Amino acid sequence: MIIAVLNQKGGVGKTTLAVHIAAALAMQGSRVLLVDADPQGSARDWAAARVGEPLFPVVGLDRPTIHRDLPQLAGDYTHVIIDGPPRVTDLTRSAMLAAELVVIPVQPSPYDVWACAEVAAILKEASVFTEKLKSVFVINRKIVNTALGRDVVDALAGYDLPVLKTTIAQRIAFAEAAASGSTVLETEPESLAAREIASLVREIMEVGA
Repeated sequence: MIIAVLNQKGGVGKTTLAVHIAAALAMQGSRVLLVDADPQGSARDWAAARVGEPLFPVVGLDRPTIHRDLPQLAGDYTHVIIDGPPRVTDLTRSAMLAAELVVIPVQPSPYDVWACAEVAAILKEASVFTEKLKSVFVINRKIVNTALGRDVVDALAGYDLPVLKTTIAQRIAFAEAAASGSTVLETEPESLAAREIASLVREIMEVGA
């Protein structure tokens, strides 16, 4: 399955989610490729910081021809995860056309909900060209013990796209793992952060099936 993690708003945790989805699938035994479609190269920086064997390869493909170039790269892999660019551009459209499932991380704030309008509109355009495309919101960087996560689910209802039940909380463990090119699944496998990622990936696989 080809999964694109996209949102035109920076700072919503796209790279963290993309890396962790890829890691979870790789640790289950799947052959996984992570495509860094962000010109800032955050996923490539993460891979470069890693000590020891990589869980999966990371390749840079930050040009608006992803949908044409990816089939050649993806042939040997069970799953391809695309870490998208920070703004809606031709790159974003190309990633959508390449994907079977688009995961849109949303922080629980009104500004983030409003910013989803543009990516939702582009998704509607892209679905005209590809019938297979599915898309979902995931609440990311939720502040623990606040009602904001619940409120944002109601606010997102206006976009007519499903919101995954799993929410990912804002946890220092993600930043600490990233500093060494690792993931919470490796550094803290029994933690709440790792359990949230495992739940998210299960739900993504069900939606994409």
